[in-house]
Amino acid sequence: MAVWTPKRGVVVIILAGGQGSRLSILSAHRAKPAVPFGGKYRIIDFALSNCVNSGLYDIVVLTQYRPVSLHDHIGTGKPWDLDRSQSIGVRLISPYLGRQGSGWYQGTADAVYQNIDEIQELGAEHVLVLGGDHIYKMDYRPMLMEHLAHDADCTIALQPVPIEDAHRFGLAQTGDDDRITKWLEKPPEPTTNLASMGFYVFRTEALIQRLREDARRDESKRDFGGDVVPHMISSGDRVFAHRFDGYWRDVGTIQSYWDSNMELLAEPPAIDLADRGWLLHTKSKERPPGVITSTGSVTQSMVSHGCHIEGAVERSVLSPGVIVERGAVVRDSIIMFDSVVHRDVLLDRVIVDKEAIVNAGAQVGLGDDLTIPNEVQPTRLNTGITLIGKRATVPASARVGRNCRIDPDVGPSDFPTDGVVPSGGTVTRRDAS
Repeated sequence: MAVWTPKRGVVVIILAGGQGSRLSILSAHRAKPAVPFGGKYRIIDFALSNCVNSGLYDIVVLTQYRPVSLHDHIGTGKPWDLDRSQSIGVRLISPYLGRQGSGWYQGTADAVYQNIDEIQELGAEHVLVLGGDHIYKMDYRPMLMEHLAHDADCTIALQPVPIEDAHRFGLAQTGDDDRITKWLEKPPEPTTNLASMGFYVFRTEALIQRLREDARRDESKRDFGGDVVPHMISSGDRVFAHRFDGYWRDVGTIQSYWDSNMELLAEPPAIDLADRGWLLHTKSKERPPGVITSTGSVTQSMVSHGCHIEGAVERSVLSPGVIVERGAVVRDSIIMFDSVVHRDVLLDRVIVDKEAIVNAGAQVGLGDDLTIPNEVQPTRLNTGITLIGKRATVPASARVGRNCRIDPDVGPSDFPTDGVVPSGGTVTRRDAS
């Protein structure tokens, strides 16, 4: 097998512009890759950390939807050692006038096509295209080595998925040599379960040629999996599979996001964030150590620095700066940065966004029926998880059911006068137009 080193010339493109609408209000004010995960991290930290741990320091991040928090988080890339002078480090690019094409990115392939000039300027022989919204640890070097050994035009990372979920993915059929012979994009009745992870290595010359051809096809949706890859296979390009058998999750829904966080609490965890051999880097503020008082208790949970726990925390993930006061119970929940859970509050199967306040005696996540869907977003909130948006304030003694959506920035006056929000209910700002 060919030996791969960074000197062979690889530029990484991370697609981080997605709105992630299925994450409901968690992505209402931020791009999906900027959503907090695992306490102190952001989703994009996994892709960035995988790159530097794989020896890849030439990275372009393509942003689009509400990019401010993502740009602020990544900055110069210093937490990932990407501010070095020997490489380009990390370059953040949003859509702008004057590039290839016009308007917003129309798909994954279009995002790269509109930045062909930057790719050519960097002069790399190969391009590694990644999504910025997956949870996984992956050394990209074996994939790059296979790509070189096969003299491939394109290599795609693949992983088996449950056959009942296969219809949500691009699926590949391969020959004995792992060359991809057939591609099925989200088929209604899958005949294989070998699914694309959405990660690709391209020979730069082949990528540019196929992107330009795709841009001329009026019927194209400008997508790698739906358009570019099938066309490469049908045109006889050398397209190969790289099989990945590690942990990988696309946290594209509220349920999958909650599941992935809860999987961090397994014994052993599904993905070890404390692995010194594969560090997960992030931008992190200086905060004091977390404190658990004599009245506080923590069971099978992750508690970040700066937290102050006087109540009970059970099977939950707490970001930095979270306060849980005496008598409060936080169970099966995710509480993000600097949120406050006041005295005698109950949170059960709740995701609380940043800087939210739940006032004394409120109970959120009430009811035995987890299946009553949300009245506004029935396809996104239907598994019993209730959301409290960024900087929202839940009034004292409120009673909130399952699959509820408490919108960002709402206050006590936006709630019903009796404070009761039944399962499936939604609280929005009354002054919102």
